Amino acid sequence: MAENEYVPLFETRQVKGPILFRCIAASILLGICLIVMYIIRYFSIGGKAERWTWIGLFLSELWFSFYWLLTTVCRWNAVIRIPFIHRLSQRFGKELPGIDIFVCTADPLLEPPSMVVNTVLSMMAYDYPPEKLSVYLSDDGGSNLTFYAMLEAANFSKTWLPFCKKFKVEPMSPEAYFRTASEPLNVEEWPSVKRLYEEMKMRIETTTKLNQIPQHVYKQHKGFREWNFVTSKHDHQTILQILIDGRDTNAVDIEGNPLPTLVYLAREKRPQYHHHFKAGAMNALIRISSRISNAPIILNVDCDMYSNNSESIKYSLCIFMDEEKGDEFGYVQFPQSFDNLTKNDIYGCSFRVIQKLEVKGLDANGGPCFIGTGCFHRREALCGKKYEKNFRFDLKKLNNTKVNERASLLEEICKVLASCTFEHNTTWRKEMGLIYGFPVEDIVTGLSVQCRGWKSVFLDPERDGFFGVAPITLLQLLVQHKRWTEGHLQVFLSKYCPLLYGYKKIPLNLRLAYCAYNLWAANCLATLYYVVVPCLCLLKGIKLFPKI
Repeated sequence: MAENEYVPLFETRQVKGPILFRCIAASILLGICLIVMYIIRYFSIGGKAERWTWIGLFLSELWFSFYWLLTTVCRWNAVIRIPFIHRLSQRFGKELPGIDIFVCTADPLLEPPSMVVNTVLSMMAYDYPPEKLSVYLSDDGGSNLTFYAMLEAANFSKTWLPFCKKFKVEPMSPEAYFRTASEPLNVEEWPSVKRLYEEMKMRIETTTKLNQIPQHVYKQHKGFREWNFVTSKHDHQTILQILIDGRDTNAVDIEGNPLPTLVYLAREKRPQYHHHFKAGAMNALIRISSRISNAPIILNVDCDMYSNNSESIKYSLCIFMDEEKGDEFGYVQFPQSFDNLTKNDIYGCSFRVIQKLEVKGLDANGGPCFIGTGCFHRREALCGKKYEKNFRFDLKKLNNTKVNERASLLEEICKVLASCTFEHNTTWRKEMGLIYGFPVEDIVTGLSVQCRGWKSVFLDPERDGFFGVAPITLLQLLVQHKRWTEGHLQVFLSKYCPLLYGYKKIPLNLRLAYCAYNLWAANCLATLYYVVVPCLCLLKGIKLFPKI
């Protein structure tokens, strides 16, 4: 194969059965039209009470018909992407870009440090050159318990990473692996590694339960001194510690291989300044990582989303590094999957229709929305750069450029980047980074990236890329859906309404597809009317349909 011969790194295919689906959709549309004609034709028959009832039912049916059209737009032309990672290795070999991985946590009680540790370790264990990996943990809880857990993770990674590489461990979360995998034959390391993990987990959980760091541990690491100046989790200075410095030749595992960079951050918080939740944490991580590792590709995950596929990074690079189409993509979104679903998934947390059909339909119309986790971003796109058609992004040349300052000096330099006042009078939160002011800041951020000319891709490999924790009680589910529906409706009523904000920037089909989610909350009005009024009419003897 010639050096300059173009070899596609991914393929786009249409999902199976589009003709059948379109025939069914056409028949449904015909049925809707016939029902509307029937209601209009016989509307004058009946008394005053009946007519007012029919008006409400008719308006509800019109709304349901309109919403059905929006969802049909999402599903009309679904596609799937097939990456070829073997071609990536043949084409680029070891000339791969650096990857910065952001993990966000906020509360050590709701998000136990032992869970956070498993997520971080799974990210460090990717099948990727470790010197090109940098993992950043944002701890918005500002907890020394989480910091202690990260120290334990840094130490255990020296054993866990070579174990994963040697035996091709899947999934890379120690908790998930030892829970699901049976002990292999003739593997002497397996019992010892499992014992080390269980001992580490016990130390972390005991410390969390007692809410106190052991005194001998407290004296071992200088980072604990930072908590001498912490008033509360809502009032403290920036705490930044480089726990593993990937540039240091002494940062190696038990087999002498280099370790990924590992950074702990608790950004500054003051009562008089709004911290903007996860979006604020992400923006602080973007700035700090640009000073430490500056990788051109950023992966962000929630602290409960461990990596389940060791080749997820290479899958995403097949999209970004495709020499013909790769430059036009701003982010690659993986589905949000869960490993704690009940057998019958009674709350529908798997979102099968959305993830298996609708999001793939968005992919065909310009790209899926950003769902807040399991997403690979191009740093330029996330930082506000507009897509230029004739501009080429050489990710090999944009490889991570780690500076030569000592870790202690870098820590002091970067602290100002995570201060409460850094973003004042800047374009951050408006044109750069994640956008603030919405409960669903990820949706608005993804929309703004697409409106700057970038496209996005939805990757759903055969082996799930990430596994998280879904709500397992009705109360948790209602709280989650309330936040989503309110946030989407708030976006629709703001200047970021896709119909207006995306005008002449993104395709009409994509704007309508966004509206299907933005108007999710508005369904409650028509649904409530259709549930309550017919019942009352039956009790009062009011006819629900005209009598011919």
